[in-house]
Amino acid sequence: MSDTMQEVLRFIEENDVKFIRLAFCDIFGIQKNISIMPGELPRAFSSGICFDASAFRGFMHIEQSDLLLLPDPATLSILPWRPSQGRVVRFFCDIRYPDGRPFEGDGRHILREAEARAKSHGLTCKIGTESEFYLFELDEKGEPTLSPHDHAGYFDVAPLDKGENVRRQICLTLEEMGIQPESSHHEQGPGQNEIDFKYSDALEAADNLVTFKWVVRTMAAGSGLFASFLPKPLPGASGSGLHINLSLFQNGRNMFRTREEHSQTCESFIAGILERAGELTVFLNPLTNSYRRFGKFEAPKYITWSHQNRSPLVRIPSATGELSRMELRSPDAGANPYLAVALLIHAGMDGIDRALALPEPCNENLFSARAEITGRYAALPGSLRDAVELANGSAFLREHLPARTFTSYLTAKAEEWERYQAAGDKEQIERDLYFAHY
Repeated sequence: MSDTMQEVLRFIEENDVKFIRLAFCDIFGIQKNISIMPGELPRAFSSGICFDASAFRGFMHIEQSDLLLLPDPATLSILPWRPSQGRVVRFFCDIRYPDGRPFEGDGRHILREAEARAKSHGLTCKIGTESEFYLFELDEKGEPTLSPHDHAGYFDVAPLDKGENVRRQICLTLEEMGIQPESSHHEQGPGQNEIDFKYSDALEAADNLVTFKWVVRTMAAGSGLFASFLPKPLPGASGSGLHINLSLFQNGRNMFRTREEHSQTCESFIAGILERAGELTVFLNPLTNSYRRFGKFEAPKYITWSHQNRSPLVRIPSATGELSRMELRSPDAGANPYLAVALLIHAGMDGIDRALALPEPCNENLFSARAEITGRYAALPGSLRDAVELANGSAFLREHLPARTFTSYLTAKAEEWERYQAAGDKEQIERDLYFAHY
């Protein structure tokens, strides 16, 4: 057992930890967990905790169903909202076969492979996320409604902004869990909020996003509210996006530097993502509801890029130095962050390997531009069905995703589309499919 694991075991003993949650995500990015007692942790580290993987779509078949959870000691985190006596901690886990091999469908494993590809080129991809969400009231039975917590607007203050106390509690809780928030504010929609946190290595960023969504929902519930990351919960209001910021570091230096000076490597990285954007969309925008968001309220529709302009798919913000980056504006928080980030890294690395040239930027407002302008650019898929069809024909996706994960994921998404199409009330079927989980 490594020194790190021994340190964790001492921490567990010295800090009155009584319950240990072993967390992982299914192929759709939904967090799952099992609790064990402290005495079981040495066994978990050495040989893993067995679970029925056939219960999770895209994992294993019933006739060969066992997989093992092995906690990653670097992800130890106390859950601050649980009692201080008899504490509860959480680990993210790697998933393995009983013979010790990594399970190829584990999102953390898939993302590690993408990170390793970048590192083979001497590059480290840093990821930062900006996630929007709505706060809704509960009814008399404690069930979520579509009544927003407030009717404030962008950057408003209290008392119009009623979400500031919840955001404060979210930020303080994240800090206690080792995640550094950078900013928080009210967004454009009624009851809509945003919290951004500091960039990190790709795997840590994906773990942090899963934790963030859990903390948001938990703090909201503690305040008698329901937090929703659904991309378009209110038809006439702003959608909720998950902007993903990506930068490339080499020898500790950010290669995204300034507007004039970002490198050819970075330009090819962006070009690779632009080229694969349509194929990736079903993994970045995985719900029928995702496609209600595109093309309005600052959500992009066209596959192009610009400096600062918020209407294209990719924006290069004005930040310089260490904070220089590209911002991908299409994803939403329905995405599995491990698969989404892994595929973005692979797309960017494909662009680098092929030395793709970055096309000319678009400096038009594509939300109001004439058809003769928007017609110059390819558009993102217009529906979940279109996104599934594009993905099914993608050799790129088949190369970088395990066959079982690829097939199970797209089959599930095709079935969701069929249920949506068959439903008379489209908004109601989306609430039935997604509201409680997203």
